[in-house]
Amino acid sequence: MTTATILAFAGSARRDSWNRKVLEVAVAGARDAGAEVTVVNLGDYPMPIYNADWHEQHGVPDAMLELRRLMMAANGLLIASPEYNTSITPLLKNTIDWCSRKAPGEEPLACYRGKVAGLVSASLTTNLRTTDLTPPLVTAFNPAANSSNQTTRPALTCAPRPTCSD
Repeated sequence: MTTATILAFAGSARRDSWNRKVLEVAVAGARDAGAEVTVVNLGDYPMPIYNADWHEQHGVPDAMLELRRLMMAANGLLIASPEYNTSITPLLKNTIDWCSRKAPGEEPLACYRGKVAGLVSASLTTNLRTTDLTPPLVTAFNPAANSSNQTTRPALTCAPRPTCSD
C-alpha cells in the first residue's frame, strides 16, 4: 500500500489565523491515519501578483518553483482557507495562478494533475444567524438582519455557508 504524501497550507499567512489552527487539526488527523504531511506557510514563498507580461519576461519566481517542487512530490493537497467576500483569499488565488502556469520542462497544471485535495475552513463570525440564508455579505453588513435571534458558534465548526471573517 502506498503512503499518502500530503502538502498542507493555509490561504492565510496571518500569524494567528484560525484557518492555520484548523489546518493543524486536519494535519494531525492525516498523520494519525498514516499520511506523511509537509506543512508550508505561503508567506514563506514571496511572489508578485500574477501578470502574464511579467511572467513572460521573468519566468516563474524561484519561490514558486520551490513550492511547485513540493506540490509535485505530494500525491495530495490539504488547504485551509478563510472566505473573503464569497471567494478564496488573494494569497491562495495568486498561489493557484502561479502554480498553474507552465514552468520550464513541465506541462501547464503539472503540479495539480492526479492530486487528491481536501479543503477545510474556519469562521469566527458571531454576528450572523446560523439559520439566515441571506447571502453572507448582505447579512454581515446589514445590522437590521442581525438584530434578533442571534446565536454564537463555537470557534471551530463547519459553517453551513461561507461567512465574512478569518
